[in-house]
Amino acid sequence: MTEQNDQSLRLAVLIDADNASRTAMRDVMSEITVYGTPTIKRIYGDWTTPNMASWKPILLENAITPIQQYSYTTGKNATDSAMIIDAMDILYTGRCDGFVLVSSDSDFTRLATRLREAGMKVIGMGEKKTPGPFIVACDKFIYIEVIRAAAKAAAVKPEPPSAPEPEPAPAPAAEAPAKPARKSRKKAAPEPEPEPPAQEEPQKRLPKAVVNLIADAMDMIADEDGYAFMGELGNLLIRQQPDFDPRNYGFSKLTQLIRSIDRFEVDVRQTGNPHTKHIYVRDKRRK
Repeated sequence: MTEQNDQSLRLAVLIDADNASRTAMRDVMSEITVYGTPTIKRIYGDWTTPNMASWKPILLENAITPIQQYSYTTGKNATDSAMIIDAMDILYTGRCDGFVLVSSDSDFTRLATRLREAGMKVIGMGEKKTPGPFIVACDKFIYIEVIRAAAKAAAVKPEPPSAPEPEPAPAPAAEAPAKPARKSRKKAAPEPEPEPPAQEEPQKRLPKAVVNLIADAMDMIADEDGYAFMGELGNLLIRQQPDFDPRNYGFSKLTQLIRSIDRFEVDVRQTGNPHTKHIYVRDKRRK
């Protein structure tokens, strides 16, 4: 998930049922709410075929409207055409500020490009097998495998153990006559050896291309002291590489990813609001 989003966007969510994951749809719809409000939710497919029956509970749960499109000819995907026509109709009504295209099909590359030319924000969601042209045609592209992994990790997150309840104090025993103390012949038990300190989790290795991408983007927007504002850096990285996402590399936030790289220095600055902080980062090699 990114650290900067415009949640006021009205989004039209268009789903290609032939190239979308049914089991991940709940997590996909939850992810979409991070980037805006889904005002239109439609899914396209031939709902007369038996294999589409399993979609019904998913559509009811997420309030997605199914759009029927018959397969006129074997081997031809009529669903793509219906989805593209609907997208252009929605574009000209002016009821939305952006589109979410859920598909791994490169046939929607031109649609994404056309919507961006009209000033729409386009977010793509698909599997990692999605061709590169469709990915770069979107403002941002999110891998469904990453969404599912993040949702699964959040679901199994262990709860902190509760503090044990204090045991009741034993009742006082009757006083017995004092006996003369005897010298104990037992040797004192040896003190337990201190446990070795827990080793820190090894730093996650990032591809060199990713580190260089961050360093170059940082250099473009850095001030005279070499510092770049973290929010601006995140926006620039997505513009340069639409499928850039810290979760692709095992981090939930961009700040965590930056902190894991020794090459970069993070500076947290206080503002007039005690609840707001500004985060700046710079490349130690380019001071």
